[in-house]
Amino acid sequence: MKNIFYATVAILLLYGPIAFSQNATLQIDLNKEISPMQPAWAWFGYDEPNYTYMKDGKKLLSEISALSPVPVYVRAHNLLTTGDGTPALKWGSTNAYTEDAQGNPVYDWTIVDKIFDTYVERGMKPMAQIGFMPEALSTKPQPYRHQWAPGQHYTSIYTGWTHPPKDYSKWAELVYQWVKHSVERYGKKEVESWYWELWNEPDSPYWGGTVQEYCKLYDYSVDAVRRALPTAKIGGPHVTGPAGRRGGDFLKKFLKHCVSDTNYVTGKIGTPLDFVAFHAKGAPKLVNGHVQMNMGTQLRDISTGFQIVASFPELKHLPIVIGESDPEGCAACGMKTDPQNAYRNGTMYSSYTAASFARKYALADLHQVNFKGAVSWSFEFEDQPWFYGFRDLATNGVDKPVLNVFRMFGKMSGKRVEVSGNMMYPTLTVRDSSIRKTTPDIGGLAAKDHRKATVLFWNYHDDDVPSAASSVQLTFDHLPAKKVKITHYRIDSQHSNSYEVWKRMGSPANPTSEQIKELEKAGQLAQLGAPQTQTVQNNQLVVTTSLERQGVGLITLEW
Repeated sequence: MKNIFYATVAILLLYGPIAFSQNATLQIDLNKEISPMQPAWAWFGYDEPNYTYMKDGKKLLSEISALSPVPVYVRAHNLLTTGDGTPALKWGSTNAYTEDAQGNPVYDWTIVDKIFDTYVERGMKPMAQIGFMPEALSTKPQPYRHQWAPGQHYTSIYTGWTHPPKDYSKWAELVYQWVKHSVERYGKKEVESWYWELWNEPDSPYWGGTVQEYCKLYDYSVDAVRRALPTAKIGGPHVTGPAGRRGGDFLKKFLKHCVSDTNYVTGKIGTPLDFVAFHAKGAPKLVNGHVQMNMGTQLRDISTGFQIVASFPELKHLPIVIGESDPEGCAACGMKTDPQNAYRNGTMYSSYTAASFARKYALADLHQVNFKGAVSWSFEFEDQPWFYGFRDLATNGVDKPVLNVFRMFGKMSGKRVEVSGNMMYPTLTVRDSSIRKTTPDIGGLAAKDHRKATVLFWNYHDDDVPSAASSVQLTFDHLPAKKVKITHYRIDSQHSNSYEVWKRMGSPANPTSEQIKELEKAGQLAQLGAPQTQTVQNNQLVVTTSLERQGVGLITLEW
């Protein structure tokens, strides 16, 4: 009976009709529960780990931690990369492993500890990425340090850190020593709550070896992690989009290896796997002088990845983490060098994030998989021009509009409930053909807790062109209260939007201290008016508002 109910909800969410009107209606049925409101949004990541403990990095991590009622997981590249810790775009280093003149290992956890201390002090959890290859272990170490800059082709970044180890036993000992050190420093219980993972996008030039060499490295890594902490959680493989042949084939081969191939270390069949991870990205472009997003590309990766995992009966129950889940692929490519990325500073990034996360949940319902998290590969870039157009959550310590979507998510709890609407695109339509019709996607994601209900709603379209605001009528059915307190939060051109304030200032390259204070205030989540108390008639409440194109709203009801 439970499966029949879930199937019915999935059909309503996935195949419901679209009406073409600027007067949108959303129905929130608090009696039609779907599943727990899993905080899949509480995951973040970035390439440059050395930004973690810098001024703006610490500030942003504190804000991310504060917005979430649950521990936030953080994933970073380059945790084992050789170097002095000097940060740069798409680069980082910790010098965790070097060798002396006789070839003996030298371990130095100083920088790794600075990174993980910053997380743990804020109640955050590492999604500890085991990579990349230290210079002394790489089979092709030179050249090693790259000097990439925005506008340059990606191929320049794939240097000596991408290659397999020349000695798998030394690699395994490095991993063992790292996990052992972590347990000694943070305690067994704390490290048990982390997720350990191997590498990043091994189906791409991030990995200079073969599929089988990656599987071999995984076996050695799992064995080392579990020797240091038998109860540790470890998984992978963090391939690129599974809807592509390269990523999909690699994911299938890796999962088959974990289930039925011979383990390179033990000689037995199979390898421990505690979670499955893959990536999913959209594909914006410039069309007739404006940015056109492509949410469908990202959702096809997610749908195919879910489908692949579900095709392995032994693994279908495992948590799935979308290890990078973003509108496109290069966080460090600013809009000046990559003009299709001009969506990042304003509310288009916010509305895309709201609308896409709702579809991630719906696709997990469809494929009946254990969707655990989706890592937003977006952080901050230290000492860069204001609003340069990086895919980040803050600029020079000032929060951008997109961060306020996560503040909205942080106010949602309990169980997801059904939302339907006359202008809400069906999830399969978005997956297969994105949001390209005449009307925008005006939809919602709702949750119900013990004495609280919340609905996040948006007015999104893939084409970033000016358009009139839409009227939105939200009807809450089966409210178990006589009176409710209504609080309305908003992200639009006038609310929760430091970018618009900065532009009104004249886009200063070096804002004054007073301007920075004003920008910081504008970067916080703003309410739309004061909270109100309203009487509920026949267990139903109707709220009518207007919402700008690319705007996002959150309504909370408390009783």
